[in-house]
Amino acid sequence: MPPLRRNGMTRYRLQLALTVLALTVGLAHTHTRADAGERDTHETLVYVGMHGSKIHALRFDENTGKLTKIGPVAEGPKPTWITAHPQLPVLYAVDDDNQREGHVIAFSVDRKTGSLNKMNEVTTGGNGTTNLWLDLPSMTLLAANYASGSATTMAFNRDGSLGPLVSTVKATGSGPHRRQAGAHAHGVAIDPSGQYALVSDLGADRVFVYGFDPATHTLSPDDVSSPRSFVAPAGSGPRHLAFGLNGHFVYLLNELTADVMTLRWDAKAGRLSPVQALPTSSPEFQGTKSGSEIAVSHDGRFVYAANRSEHTLIVYRVNAETGELAFVQRTSSGGEVPWGFAIHRSGKWMLVANQRSNTVNVFSIDLVSGMVSATGQSAESPTPVSVTFLGG
Repeated sequence: MPPLRRNGMTRYRLQLALTVLALTVGLAHTHTRADAGERDTHETLVYVGMHGSKIHALRFDENTGKLTKIGPVAEGPKPTWITAHPQLPVLYAVDDDNQREGHVIAFSVDRKTGSLNKMNEVTTGGNGTTNLWLDLPSMTLLAANYASGSATTMAFNRDGSLGPLVSTVKATGSGPHRRQAGAHAHGVAIDPSGQYALVSDLGADRVFVYGFDPATHTLSPDDVSSPRSFVAPAGSGPRHLAFGLNGHFVYLLNELTADVMTLRWDAKAGRLSPVQALPTSSPEFQGTKSGSEIAVSHDGRFVYAANRSEHTLIVYRVNAETGELAFVQRTSSGGEVPWGFAIHRSGKWMLVANQRSNTVNVFSIDLVSGMVSATGQSAESPTPVSVTFLGG
């Protein structure tokens, strides 16, 4: 979860976030004395979602960039996507099985050992749950269900455990690619105003814009008579998106065409408009394209993307006024098929999940140029697809 100031929250959301912080600080404080002296304060627990049935844990030293393997710490049906609570030692994992109704599982974290203990589990109301977004101000967890083309909301409690399923909105649509026979929600994010949920849908070639009520944790469908949703180029396959620092721009990664689109976000109208599109593929590449992950640096000055086809990471510089991107760097991901990555809270490190290589690789980030450099550090982890740092 990015820092609260990053998303340019409205006054209401800031006040709500502070209220949530006040309610949870007592819980967080109970860990402080126990944790002091147990581990170096510069070490962070890292969790890896994977193709398979286990969640793996690593330990990361932010001073040296050293990554140490802990091993499997929990078992689930198919925990491809995981995300951590930003304040509490709690981890959330999906059940990404297209053949049955998906679930989200909440785990409590043992900071000393990295082990996970199941708190509870909630159904998502859709199949193939593939992505999560945690909205701290409203205490809502949102899920994108790939197989059923739907987005879901559920509340979470002050201790991080999950509340009941609240709402589900199912989309329709298709595209020209063989993988676009129906809607396939692949990513979900709440906009900085807290009024809308943006759902990037690979199958429908859309970024659906749904209303969001933070007080009730509820999604509302797009207006059929005057739809807000953004229509992406046919066959592009929207996968994931990220908001820029000031909340005026959205960076959308299309999986099937492996390009990054800059979109202007009008929070008052709840609408996106195109600004720019840039390829993540090299000019000479002739194979099947596949974009996988995108993120904005914590200071908002750079955008990072991963390309699975060429096993590369791409860096762009952000024009703060126009939102446009300028190419900075294309470099090897340190392995094969970089499925996902995560940026450390310091902004100085990136961990990359190279799925085919069965490794998580460490990159340093130059805070001035934005460029990434392989450190030579890595840890074994079977078929890794997502990475998250423990925030709480």
